[in-house]
Amino acid sequence: MLTFLHALLFIAAALGIAYCLLALWATLKFHSHKRKTPVGNFTPPVSILKPLCGLDPHGYESLRSHCTQDYPNYEIVFGVAAPNDPAVSAVEKLMNEFPKLSMRLVVCSNVFGMNFKISNLVQMLPQARYPYLVINDSDIGVPGEYLRKVISPLQHQLIGMVTCLYRGVASQSIGSRLELMGIEGDFIPAILFAKQIEKGIRFAMGSTIAFHRDVLERIGGLASIADYLADDYELGRRVSEAGFEVEVADCVVDHYLPRYSRSDFFQHQLRWARTVRSCRPEGYAGLILTFALPWSLLSFAAAPSILGLGVVFIALFVRVMMAVASGYFVLGDPRVFRNLWLIPVRDFVSLAIWILSYTGSHIVWRGNKFELANGKLRPT
Repeated sequence: MLTFLHALLFIAAALGIAYCLLALWATLKFHSHKRKTPVGNFTPPVSILKPLCGLDPHGYESLRSHCTQDYPNYEIVFGVAAPNDPAVSAVEKLMNEFPKLSMRLVVCSNVFGMNFKISNLVQMLPQARYPYLVINDSDIGVPGEYLRKVISPLQHQLIGMVTCLYRGVASQSIGSRLELMGIEGDFIPAILFAKQIEKGIRFAMGSTIAFHRDVLERIGGLASIADYLADDYELGRRVSEAGFEVEVADCVVDHYLPRYSRSDFFQHQLRWARTVRSCRPEGYAGLILTFALPWSLLSFAAAPSILGLGVVFIALFVRVMMAVASGYFVLGDPRVFRNLWLIPVRDFVSLAIWILSYTGSHIVWRGNKFELANGKLRPT
């Protein structure tokens, strides 16, 4: 039995290393083909929709970055569920600081589904004046050319949606830094690997969703996804199935990570894992073959040998290279180097979360408990 277990662990480690090498190749290929063209002149009027729920870390700064865009004509529509939401004061401060920029605050008092973010967006959309729409999460900070870079690809008729890669901006908590390494060392390489093998991506990310109203109406509108947890994934999937391409913009945005407590970090990771499992069950199951470092260490522990030790070092090397290629070269984040020591911890945590994700379908989101069924939220 011990020999059989060691053989399984060794095979899993070898397959994990093979995946890491392919993901590293896809990441470096994306970096080498990164567009260096100047920002285009396609600048139609744009409505930015910002659904808010409380004030995230660096909340004012991230909201303010949307007010300083190098773009000729745009507006921002903010939405909150209640007039006493903590984000209201930040929005009012922005309105006073930028009186010439068109900004409106919508109190979204109705509930149209279990996804309260989409429920707010349904009520915000009628207040948007322009046909081109940009939606991103409340904890996203953007560079000055953001609007130009995410809108420019939409001038091509085949492109129905534009999304953005993002880098994490961690607080000092260990949970926040572990999530940062999950984003830059795992998630982004996996996205770029999927982009290569699927000849494009079939989903979007909450960091940015840009499209035309006509495309939104063609896929059923926002109300049709009001019960889906992964609204960004669902919108991108539907746009792709409608015959359009989903483009990754030549722009990286900042995702500010909260100062997680241990329980908050665990609940967030488990929610994310169960969300992915619900949306892409086959692909999520295949993640079992991507944990190169844990499998190699467990294989070495089961039967120590020079070969096994060499496999551990190879697994560690390719994992570090993945994180550096993604974090430093693609996302332009030099802070990735100071967190490389967390890779073994992150990998074992990820494996534990992957296993636990199969023990149930319940999640906690913003203090509310739900059950996930086929990507949809059900209250418990």
